[in-house]
Amino acid sequence: MSETRLVPHPREQVTRKALTVWVAAVLVYIVAITGRTSFGVASVDAIGRFDVDASRIAVFTAVQIGVYSLAQIPTGMLIDRFGPRRMLVIGAVIMAIGQITLGLTTSYSVAIVARVLIGAGDATAFLSVMRILPYWFPLKKTPTFTQLTAALGQSGQFLSAVPFLALLHGPGWTPAFLSLGAVGLLIAIAAGVAVADSPETWEAARKGKDPDAVREKKLAAQDRMPIGTALATVFREPLCWQGFFNHYSAMLPQIVFTLLWGVPLMSLGMGLSPATVGLVLTVNVITSMVAGPLLGPISARLGRNRILASLTFAGFIGTAWIIFFLPAEPRGVTAIIVVNIVMAAFTASSNYGFDDIREGLDRRIVATATGMANMGGFFAGMFAAQIVGFMLDYSAGGQAYSWADFRFAWWAVTITWAIGMAGLITSRIAVTRRRAARAKSGENNVRIVDSTEG
Repeated sequence: MSETRLVPHPREQVTRKALTVWVAAVLVYIVAITGRTSFGVASVDAIGRFDVDASRIAVFTAVQIGVYSLAQIPTGMLIDRFGPRRMLVIGAVIMAIGQITLGLTTSYSVAIVARVLIGAGDATAFLSVMRILPYWFPLKKTPTFTQLTAALGQSGQFLSAVPFLALLHGPGWTPAFLSLGAVGLLIAIAAGVAVADSPETWEAARKGKDPDAVREKKLAAQDRMPIGTALATVFREPLCWQGFFNHYSAMLPQIVFTLLWGVPLMSLGMGLSPATVGLVLTVNVITSMVAGPLLGPISARLGRNRILASLTFAGFIGTAWIIFFLPAEPRGVTAIIVVNIVMAAFTASSNYGFDDIREGLDRRIVATATGMANMGGFFAGMFAAQIVGFMLDYSAGGQAYSWADFRFAWWAVTITWAIGMAGLITSRIAVTRRRAARAKSGENNVRIVDSTEG
């Protein structure tokens, strides 16, 4: 007599298929982080290749993360509508085209267009992984997998700091960026094969049914929210603004440092060698990867109070940078390593707002709301990085950039960070008041759950 084997549902416990889907999606995210941070290690080379000054080099990063930031809400809506698998593949291909274009051109304007493509493609990666998690994993496990995703994604920074930098200083600019583009195309193919939007669409594909038809049926059953209603809900929701400023205040220094001004600061402002610069960036990556999984359980344990921890962590980051720039003479390598350990260790708390959104909002708008929150750090980074470029040019007066110039220019980062901290405190107060008002009126402050949740 044959024995019937019961297969656990992915949303009841972590299954092998769920891990396969997640790993394939995370690979796209790692490639996105590699492409995002590659220009940071190439910024000094780019000054010579495109014959531009600091303020014009800053445009590269401002354009890329500006496009990335502005694309978050539209991308979130597309993911909610068409599913993460399709958007992951499209985004990876767009990023690859951008990297290949950047590798082949010597034109400043064409290179800017390439960075637009990279930013647009990058916008799909993290949001798609965040959309996958609640469909494939138990809800209580998603904070941990959120932080694991962020931690593994930081290996992309390691790839840009070590092998990509070696290619850049070995074979040269074109082979380095063409290699990034080729890897992106391979990862797009892997995502297309391995990723599935949900267990239902995966099962449909196995049985030869049309996964798109299954998705449409699911969306109809969920009573899909109109675009205008979804946007109005997201922009009026204090949880979204709390997530926005949480991401803003905790992520800003890491973005400015790793995406553009870290390598120039260390090489031109502090006089560190390329090997030492690579060591500092590697320490940053390793710390991020170790700290991320540790901060995940903290988020799960603290629940609604997790933002208070993130506020504290963001305060540590900003204070560390203020202390770093106090001396009039350049700091040594030990100081920049300590700052990177503090910054990288606590930057992962920028994801805490995503956990609140996932637990507190209607599933139909989770990707859109997460997209709005994910704009925070990149919006602030775009602004601060560009202002740093202007202030460097003003301070240096056409001369080589020195420690004094970076010390002056970093005020742009410090002031922008302080604004984010004020916004986080204000939005936290608004969230607390709304929860108190709902409790007083007897409302059930419970997220609307669709039929796909276990």
